[in-house]
Amino acid sequence: MKKHLTAPFSNTPPSSSSDTPNKQWGGRFCGSPSEVMQAINTSIGFDKALWQQDIRGSRAHADMLAHVGILSADDLAAIHQGLDDIYQEIESGSFIFSDALEDIHMNIEARLSERIGEAGKRLHTARSRNDQVATDFRLWVRDAIDSLNRRIASLMQALASKAKHHAADPMPGFTHLQTAQPVTFGHHLLAYVEMLSRDRGRLADTRRRLNECPLGSAALAGTSFPIDRQMTSAALDFDRPTANSLDAVSDRDFVLEYLSALSILSVHLSRLAEEIILWCSAPFSFIRLSDAFTTGSSIMPQKRNPDAAELVRAKTGCIMGSLMGLFTVMKGLPLAYAKDMQEDKQPVFTATEAAHLCLAAMEGMIHDMHANTQNMRALASTGYSTATDLADWLVRVLKLPFRTAHHVTGRLVAKAEEKNINLADLTLDDMQAEESGITEDIYSVLSVDSSIASRTSMGGTAPQNVRTQAQRWLTLLAGETQTDTHINTQTGAPI
Repeated sequence: MKKHLTAPFSNTPPSSSSDTPNKQWGGRFCGSPSEVMQAINTSIGFDKALWQQDIRGSRAHADMLAHVGILSADDLAAIHQGLDDIYQEIESGSFIFSDALEDIHMNIEARLSERIGEAGKRLHTARSRNDQVATDFRLWVRDAIDSLNRRIASLMQALASKAKHHAADPMPGFTHLQTAQPVTFGHHLLAYVEMLSRDRGRLADTRRRLNECPLGSAALAGTSFPIDRQMTSAALDFDRPTANSLDAVSDRDFVLEYLSALSILSVHLSRLAEEIILWCSAPFSFIRLSDAFTTGSSIMPQKRNPDAAELVRAKTGCIMGSLMGLFTVMKGLPLAYAKDMQEDKQPVFTATEAAHLCLAAMEGMIHDMHANTQNMRALASTGYSTATDLADWLVRVLKLPFRTAHHVTGRLVAKAEEKNINLADLTLDDMQAEESGITEDIYSVLSVDSSIASRTSMGGTAPQNVRTQAQRWLTLLAGETQTDTHINTQTGAPI
């Protein structure tokens, strides 16, 4: 039997459209939108997330209107009281959001007029939803950056603390996922602290650049009212008003920058997640996660799956997809505002939520992980990982050119591989057969501990370096809880 598919919406306007005019558009529109038009046009389902920023912007706008004589003192007092009441309604959950009113701006404005009458209708003087949403969204992204900044700092503290604890514990360092040279587990973890510090720097730089106030740009051309844009800008903690009204209402660079910074952050988290997944696997067995951050199998009772790390890795796609989606929305838009820009918020909200969750999960895993230092140490010596130390000894002691030392060392590695032994197990005769000047002292550089201890150059893996760097980060980050923090946009460190 054939199934008949039914469209979810009707394109037919209400039959009595002349009796149901759109309250917001006044005399220009006599009828109501079709059901599908209302569905595609309405954004209140997601942009209600901007309610706090919208109320804050309206308070600042009202104060400015009163300051320049556009609003009376009585109207200003009524507007403030009405906005305070609406704030309480939304916070308590009693506010009724209406799809018919499209967005958060109209919902709040309509409710304000319901509560205080004519004074509420005067609030929209000298502004448009275009500069209103541009202001609200900048405020929201700015708040999100501040929140994420704190979350990233907390993860950095967890990594630095773990790094300090494991400052001298060897592990294999890899290039091409092949054993290269020994490093310490602490040094490896501090690499991610550096990555995250750059993420903070990018977010701080984005915050600095977005911190201009569009309010007063109106729809696109500014306004003929004698407004004071410096006043509203200062009231909302912006550095200055935007300089061009067309750009102010149509600019979404700050959103693209924000999502770009989140995308790079998510890549760093994904790389760490991938390593956690590898380290948990039986062939590595470098770390163990507890039940708090693992799951089991429905059929294999022995399994302990690092699902939290796998999901952090997967959510990178969500965050990067949000960036690509918004690039696609913005790429063909002429000046100034177009309704396409309504689609800028959902990807930002989605990416921000994902980033918070990934940071929280990663911090939890770092605190939770238990390092199998014996296994790390055992594997750190495999793959002839101290071969470079041998070559360096030939250069330092015998004064061989490095390329010559490299070739001698390569022949010794081949000899050890042929005998299926480690470099340190070659006899002195074996060594001298390739280079007659080699002495017993060569064995002093072929252990894992001597290798990592020798890497004292700035940024190297020597345990004392690691302890110093870990403590430096812990001290810097601890200071953030005691002072108002500003972030160095180059290093991501608090200043």
